[in-house]
Amino acid sequence: MENFRTHITEQKNTHMTHIEDKVLYGGVNGTRQAINALRSLRDMLKGSHDGTISVKWDGAPAIFAGTDPSDGQFFVAKKGIFNKNPKVYKSPADIDADTSGDLNAKLKDALKHLPALGIKGVVQGDFLYGKGDVKTKKIKGESYVTFHPNTIVYAIPSGTPAAKEIKASQMGIVWHTAYTGSTFETMRASYGVDVSKFRKSKAVWSQDAMLRDLTKATMSKKETEEVNGYLSMAGKIFNQISGNTLRSLESNQDLAKTIETYNNSFVRKGQIIQDTSRHVTGLIRFIQTKYKKEIDSRKTDRGKAGQQKKMDDLLSFFSTSNKASLKKMFDLQKVIVLAKLKLINSLNRLGNYDTFVRTRNGYKVTGDEGYVAIDQLGGDAVKIVDRMEFSYNNFSADILKGWEKPGR
Repeated sequence: MENFRTHITEQKNTHMTHIEDKVLYGGVNGTRQAINALRSLRDMLKGSHDGTISVKWDGAPAIFAGTDPSDGQFFVAKKGIFNKNPKVYKSPADIDADTSGDLNAKLKDALKHLPALGIKGVVQGDFLYGKGDVKTKKIKGESYVTFHPNTIVYAIPSGTPAAKEIKASQMGIVWHTAYTGSTFETMRASYGVDVSKFRKSKAVWSQDAMLRDLTKATMSKKETEEVNGYLSMAGKIFNQISGNTLRSLESNQDLAKTIETYNNSFVRKGQIIQDTSRHVTGLIRFIQTKYKKEIDSRKTDRGKAGQQKKMDDLLSFFSTSNKASLKKMFDLQKVIVLAKLKLINSLNRLGNYDTFVRTRNGYKVTGDEGYVAIDQLGGDAVKIVDRMEFSYNNFSADILKGWEKPGR
């Protein structure tokens, strides 16, 4: 069986495509990679060791740290590290000159405490908590040590070793990506960081995102059969999609992004696409409505003509054959999502902590943000997220985020 290879190791980990969106962006090879990634994950959960899995923690902000290869100095950084002129912070003054507020405080915590870990090279992680962010709360009758960096509230049972370590620390961070290279601009990403190679520090609750024991996530015979059924269906639908349509979308990333934006309008409402023929019709109407507004907003004939051309260029894709293949592509995305959700249900049994979202009426149980399946041989990765749950929570005004107050 062909293993998935997405070649993400050669890219900076500032954005990773959802597995179902590889059908939009990746052409024939990307679509095949999406299906093979699900097969590989299924095999991992059946006891195969051809890959590894990491948890996507809902931390904020993204933090880079390590040694600047140009001068050997320790630094912390945001995603500006990969700018043509890399933006890194090596002193509190550097941080003050570029940031303020909560971000300023978190970067200063990182600059103060992370050198104690003895980080070699450059690593990327997500900030989980700083001073004053850790609370002891009773949720659904249980006592927890909690932190709430973004959308998800992480809750560690009180009295456990992890809870005691968190309460004694000054900051928490989870690492997920390592970088190698002689300059920031040319660095290559490799998914997975082993914190056992770091020095211990009581000030930093430093975790990696890897799941090492999959025994609790082993799927039942029924679950395996359901996933196999979805994967078989995915293969059949894939064979019915015109390669020319997939290649046309791959070469027209503006159109692919427009389709993703339209699809995301349903995701944010927690809605699954039902009638894919109607979805294609709705997509065309979405494009027409969007550009008619743009045309109407332009004051000059030249401006109006420019927007009209953009609309005509996008709409030229929708031939009879392409519309038929696009419907099949949406059918394939649905099946990929259904298989993905079954696999996520198994993975959600692995946690040594509980996860909630906070509403104005109390706490509600939720799953992890998602997972990343990593090819052990190549280090390549694909993002697997329950978007119906996490994305809805992320955009819902009913779900309070870590920076919000209940009365706001």
